[in-house]
Parts: sequence; C-alpha cells; structure tokens
Amino acid sequence: MKVAIIGAGNMGGAIARGLCNGSIIAPEDIVLSNRSVAKLDAIKAQYATIVTTCDNRQATCHADMIILAVKPWLIKTVIDEIKPTPEQVVVSVAAGIDFDSLEAMLPQCGNTIFRLIPNTAISLQESLTLISSRNATPEQEQLMLDIFNEMGVAMLIPESQMSAATSMTSSGIAYALKYIQAAMQAGVELGIYPHDAMKMVAQSMKGAAELILQNDTHPAVEIDKVCTPGGYTIKGINSLEANGFTAAVIEAIKSSCS
Repeated sequence: MKVAIIGAGNMGGAIARGLCNGSIIAPEDIVLSNRSVAKLDAIKAQYATIVTTCDNRQATCHADMIILAVKPWLIKTVIDEIKPTPEQVVVSVAAGIDFDSLEAMLPQCGNTIFRLIPNTAISLQESLTLISSRNATPEQEQLMLDIFNEMGVAMLIPESQMSAATSMTSSGIAYALKYIQAAMQAGVELGIYPHDAMKMVAQSMKGAAELILQNDTHPAVEIDKVCTPGGYTIKGINSLEANGFTAAVIEAIKSSCS
C-alpha cells in the first residue's frame, strides 16, 4: 500500500514518523508533502527512504491512501488541488469537519473516508487515536486500527461520538498536563525543586494510568486502596471535591465539545 501524507506539521510529521517506525507500511511507500522544505528535510534525515515533495499533486497521484494532516480551513483547498479519485481512501485529521462536509468537497462520490483524531502523544507512539469511517469495509477498518495501534491505542467509534471523545482525548491530554502543572506548583511551594516536582507528578500520573489500563479496574477502586481511614490522602481527596475538582473537569470537557 502506498500512502501520501499532506502536511508535515506537528501531527502530519508525527504520523509520518509513526508509520516509518511501524511494521505495516514501508518507509519507501510513504510520500510526505509540505510547503516547508525544512520540515521535510528533518524527517528525511531520520528516514532516508521516505519520499518527500512540495507538490501535493505529485504526492497523491499514485497513493492508495491520502492522509490530510492540514488545518481544517485548508482541507477544501487541498482537496480541490489533488482531486482524489473514488478508488483512493481519504483520511482527514481535521477536527470539526464531518463526513457530509468531506463528501461534499470530494470531486466524485464513493470514496472510503476516515476521520482520524490522534493526540500529541502520537509523537512518542503513545496516542489515543479515534477513528470513524464511512463507506469502509471491515478489512479497511481493521487495517486502520492495526496501523494506529502501532502508535499507541486506536479506537473505532461512530462519528456521533467523535466530538465528545475528542474533548476527552485530544483536548483531554491538555487537562492532564494542567493537573501536572498545578501539582508541580504545590510541590515547589512546599520546597521541592521544580524539575524534581515535575518528574514526581508525571511518573505518578503515568502509574495511575497504567493501573487502569493494565488491570482493567476503575478509578474509584484504586482511590479506595490509597485512602486509609483518617489518612492524609482522603483529606486531600475531600479538599479536591470541596474546591470543585470533579465539576471543573466535567465542565472543561463539555466546554471543549464542539
């Protein structure tokens, strides 16, 4: 399979690197297109056999799959330029552009279309990647899951859930980082050096996530294990609730759900 990626920014570049590091698509079967030569050169220096170009039409003319990793307001301009054929699978990484809008932009009907929402941890192969499909076969859906499971964890969901799930995963990574930042500030106030505080909190967050993912447990179960009667942790948990922690997180996710 030959894959063209339009856009070598943070997300497009991370997807290109993830594909090159994976086992499904060979680097020489990937064409990466971008207006900035510097970004292309940086990826080419890491993966010598990846094909790079500044010509979007050249990048996509022989591709089986086209990944559009450009800003939402550029999607129509790029589609008008490259004019995908009905045989080409079109994958959009642009948040907020639904299948109906994408189909209306395509020159002909019948393309298999995927919407793809990774988060920034894809650069470390640790993304939670959301995938929705239209006109796709089960085999095509499984291929997408296989590709992006190599860059973290991929989930196939209905498009109707995409907005809410994006708030929890793509935007949600910023909320997790905000907690790390806040906990760091508390540590510094209590006399811990900033770099040490950051490492302590980040590793604790990583450990908490692994408890849930590896044990298939529930946060409440793991919290109960830490909160001994009359202990410091339950006092901290009650303070979080008294100051609106849970409500603030819920409102943040609802607010970012477009």
